[in-house]
Amino acid sequence: MDIDPKQVKALREKTGAGMMDCKLALVEAKADVAEAEKILRKKGIAVAGKKAGRAANEGCIASYIHHGSKLGVLVEVNSETDFVARNEAFRELVKDITQQIAAAKPSYVKREDVPAVIVAAETEIYKAQVKDKPPQAIEKIVAGKLDKFFSTVCLLEQPFVKNPDIVIKDHVTATIAKLGENIVIRRFIRWELGEEIAGSQPTA
Repeated sequence: MDIDPKQVKALREKTGAGMMDCKLALVEAKADVAEAEKILRKKGIAVAGKKAGRAANEGCIASYIHHGSKLGVLVEVNSETDFVARNEAFRELVKDITQQIAAAKPSYVKREDVPAVIVAAETEIYKAQVKDKPPQAIEKIVAGKLDKFFSTVCLLEQPFVKNPDIVIKDHVTATIAKLGENIVIRRFIRWELGEEIAGSQPTA
């Protein structure tokens, strides 16, 4: 079927996928842009899954200072090769990540990084909130509340501030599919002027 080039261009701009991939997805979706986006996302997840176990020891350390110099972010994002680390799409991803951290204030990269004691404490709170519900419903409700908690504190599970229809993990996955290399957000730190420093004692 004939696909409008404008649709191909719009889908490419939205997903970052290649022109041919976008056209094939639109053909498969019978020109339904939303469905084509889902198809590309599924393919991207499959590609990323195959590359997830590959070592990523290159990349870059990037910084972001917000207007007024009252907020700063430092992040390490790894790729498999220095060649990809210099790629414009990789650099754009890193920039998006620094701005995401600045805006959304995550505390961890992924849910596996959240200390077990914190997860246990949150779980107990949620169980107490739904203690009067049927037993079979409690586990499901608590799991849903935990997912919501992780989507707040974990960078990879936060809605992307530039496109809330996807989460940061989806954005990383799309870039992996586009560049053909594993990409890992390794660590970050976020400073805000005047914030309390954990473990510090107030000065006189």
